[in-house]
Amino acid sequence: MRQFAKSFNIVFYVGLYSLYLNICPRSLVSGFGSTESVLPAEKCFCKLEGQIDDCECSVNTVDYFNNLKIYPRLNSLLLKNFFRFYKEHVPAWLSTETKNSNGKFAHKYLKEAQNEEDCDDNHAGLGAVDDTLSEDTKEKFEKWQKYDESQENFCETENESSTDVRYVDLHRNPERFTGYKGVSSHNVWRSIYQENCFKPDHKLGPFTATKNLGELCLEKRIFFRAISGLHTSITVHLCAEYYTPSKTGFGSGNWGPNVPEFLKRFSTDKTDGEGPDRLKNLYFVYLLELRALAKAALYLESQSFYTGDDAEDGEVISAVMELLSIIKSFPNHFKESVLFPGKDEETAKLKEEFRQHFINITRIMDCVGCDKCRLWGKLQTEGLGTAMKILFSGKLDSDLSMPQLNKNSFHLTRNEIVTLFNAFGRLSTSVYQLENFRKLIKS
Repeated sequence: MRQFAKSFNIVFYVGLYSLYLNICPRSLVSGFGSTESVLPAEKCFCKLEGQIDDCECSVNTVDYFNNLKIYPRLNSLLLKNFFRFYKEHVPAWLSTETKNSNGKFAHKYLKEAQNEEDCDDNHAGLGAVDDTLSEDTKEKFEKWQKYDESQENFCETENESSTDVRYVDLHRNPERFTGYKGVSSHNVWRSIYQENCFKPDHKLGPFTATKNLGELCLEKRIFFRAISGLHTSITVHLCAEYYTPSKTGFGSGNWGPNVPEFLKRFSTDKTDGEGPDRLKNLYFVYLLELRALAKAALYLESQSFYTGDDAEDGEVISAVMELLSIIKSFPNHFKESVLFPGKDEETAKLKEEFRQHFINITRIMDCVGCDKCRLWGKLQTEGLGTAMKILFSGKLDSDLSMPQLNKNSFHLTRNEIVTLFNAFGRLSTSVYQLENFRKLIKS
């Protein structure tokens, strides 16, 4: 009876939330029997209703669950020190770090990696990473490393003293508009889609599009939707936190949502009809990472989230437990069990191909010229990679106790946990921002 009441409440409130959003675009057309042209809201959000492709969940359910339950809690959790600092592996193609006039580190790019016509990928500082860290903070990192090494691990821990590793304070470097665009940016995404996303066997052009996804098997469709959803999420962040210079030319400009830019990226008439499908793919990758957190809940609930601050560590443990409890209560989780069925050679080959394609994408992110764009691109692809490790490694496919999990050698590094939660936090923020763009476009 209690379970029935719980299910009824979810359905009831999702229904109320849908009415509140009033997302039926056609109801926005002014005048009885009006034949006006399609409004901007319909050009972007016409696909954001009903069931999410290759899932058993609706857009409305995700909107309600995320915006009212997940986003507020997750946003608060990510302010804590455990999740605040990301360990970035500096790509090998960058030359030795050199000090600039401000005393901060600046990366000097190799000439062959740059387009001479567009060499300022950091756009007058907007894309530069602020890697300022206090001496006290650096000492804490050493304590974290010692603590991690003292645990009973089943894999080699990462070397903190490596010269190609640095910690970055994510609060000092929020993901937002940097001005990074042009040939360099296009080449990165072209390489991801053209060389690493699966395509139909026959020639339908260099890129996979929504209209020919039906030509692919479920696993390959899901790969495309995940990458497309990630790309969409990044784009939404840049549109939501867009920099507008001061009109007078003096002083600093303003950060905020840019509706024309959002319409340019997702309107049907600006994207050859692909924009609304891209937005829907955001919901798909959200469900994929949500399911990964639910599947790894037992493991995550056993973690200490150590930073050396006993009070804050206790708060983080309580907040994580509460968040995971809510995540586990989600009624329509993504079903990864339908993927890679069987244990035949062909399935194993497809799974390995799936894995290698994604590894290639994480490496391509090292080629991003803008420092801050590369930072957040790598963090989010690594977070998605961690989610895929949880879903498809096979080590969490049955109900296991913690001793059994340890025996089964399932392990996540500190950085994998940081990227997993922060990557999902970015998706959660994007879904939340879509409601804001709906309101702005309607008004």
